[in-house]
This record gives sequence, C-alpha cells and structure tokens, in this order.
Amino acid sequence: MSQIKELSPREYVDSCASGFKAQLVDVREGFERNICKLEDDLHIPMGEIQQRLHEMNRDSAIVLYCRSGSRSLAVGQFLLNQGFSEVYNLKGGILAWADEIDPQIQQY
Repeated sequence: MSQIKELSPREYVDSCASGFKAQLVDVREGFERNICKLEDDLHIPMGEIQQRLHEMNRDSAIVLYCRSGSRSLAVGQFLLNQGFSEVYNLKGGILAWADEIDPQIQQY
C-alpha cells in the first residue's frame, strides 16, 4: 500500500514558487471555512469525498488540508486507495499554515 506524502506549509509554498502545480483541497466542514480558509482551494468536506471524487483531477497532484492535518491524512490514504497517484497531506493543517506562512489567519 502506498504511503501518503506530507508537505509542510513552507515546503508547499516554496514548491509552488518553483512551478509545482497541485489542486488544493480543504476537507474541513463549512463552519470551519467561515473562520478561515486558504485561497484557490476546492472545498469537499471529509464526509462528502466519496461522492465527489469526480471533482478532483486524478492527473494532477492533490494537496489536502484540514485544521491540524489528521483528517486530511485519512482522506489522502482513501484517495490513494481509490487510484489517485500523487496525493499530499499539508502537514499540520491550517494551524501550521498560520504558524509558518500567515499569522493573520485566525486559529481555532
């Protein structure tokens, strides 16, 4: 079984600056997005992933995030099991993003 790869927020930002293209997917609930979110992401709550697989591009890298990284890690493993090949977890989630990239993001 494949293991999901992890990127820290800094690694993700630096990779994007170097040309890395990925679909960023937020697996949190809607009420969490009302508090804070990252730009240019796709919102598919964890409980809807199975029904909405068609919205994700199997031919591109997918970077998943949640609040702290555990839900997105579980979703990433599910996607690998569904045949997605390039799946990453944003290590530490939006909390790590606030620490490493944007301290203006409201933590909860």
